[in-house]
Amino acid sequence: MIKTLLENFSPENNAVAWLISAFILAFIIAHQTFPTILYVAKAKHLMDEPDSRSLHSDKTPTLGGIGIFFSIIMVMTIVGAFLNTKVLLLVMGGLTILFFLGLKDDITVLSAKKKFAGQLFAALLLIVFTDTRIIGFSKILDIDVLPYWVSIGFTLFVYILIINAYNLIDGVDGLAGTIAFCASGIFVYLFVNAEDLSLATIAIALCGALIAFLRLNFSKEDKIFMCDTGSMIVGFLLAFFTISFINMAQVDETSSYYRASPALAFALLFYPLIDTLRIFFIRIVIHKTSPFKADKNHIHHKFIQSGYSHLMTTILICGINIVIVCIAFNLLQLNLNTQIVCLLLYGSVLYLLPFIFKKLTT
Repeated sequence: MIKTLLENFSPENNAVAWLISAFILAFIIAHQTFPTILYVAKAKHLMDEPDSRSLHSDKTPTLGGIGIFFSIIMVMTIVGAFLNTKVLLLVMGGLTILFFLGLKDDITVLSAKKKFAGQLFAALLLIVFTDTRIIGFSKILDIDVLPYWVSIGFTLFVYILIINAYNLIDGVDGLAGTIAFCASGIFVYLFVNAEDLSLATIAIALCGALIAFLRLNFSKEDKIFMCDTGSMIVGFLLAFFTISFINMAQVDETSSYYRASPALAFALLFYPLIDTLRIFFIRIVIHKTSPFKADKNHIHHKFIQSGYSHLMTTILICGINIVIVCIAFNLLQLNLNTQIVCLLLYGSVLYLLPFIFKKLTT
């Protein structure tokens, strides 16, 4: 009976129930895993030590990324037989590479070169063996289709940019997790519309794992950080979702996002990308130092310095990013170059409003 049921079951015919089940399964696995991770982190003194850049005064357990990784891998393993096995296996391979690199960096120290090499290798696996890449600029600055090797090189650059931009925003309670949760939720919607249930399942599994993580990341008594273990795998998945979405839109001329996918993808990850661009400009041009030298010039640092709490900072930044995405969805009919210019303008203005409001009320 079970064999017959499995042979006749089709996730595509039960998409809503399938995705809800994947979300619940990911949440339960992560929720049950985190207490053990907290116990081990405290017992082995695997804690984040406050320093001059820290916004916390207490030692905090790290390794939150382990729970996220384990949850996603378990869901992909359990549901893999019903979905695109090739894509799932390659994603699992890339995640595993970055997981162990991040884990080593959190427990001991890993050089930037080795992390960079691991990110390149993990991204290259997916680009080459699934041919999921940005095939052109969709007429941005009148550039359309890119040569194959240029396309691979540019896609690699986008992977590295998103992974490290996401890592850089992991500085305030709940911020990185909530940004990823919101973006992944929208990717679920986009992938369901594109009838790609495999990618939708991975995205909603990430949502479930992140909800379980955020419960502890916001906690005062059992707080845990995702650190590099989590930020690398979550950033990798967000990069994969972004490039997959752009690729699907670019090869389908009937898609509503055929010419607008780059602008919409930019809007989804506007905060980490614009914050990285801003911080690199400050370090290189103003301070004339290395762009990788840590400081407290991130936008979320400015929110804290202006008097906002960690929770309010996360709510404001994520709320603004959601508004930016909503506006982007309503500008799809415009020329792509116009969309991007408008995005930079209204996005920058929206992130200035909390500072203006704070000044007016003090």
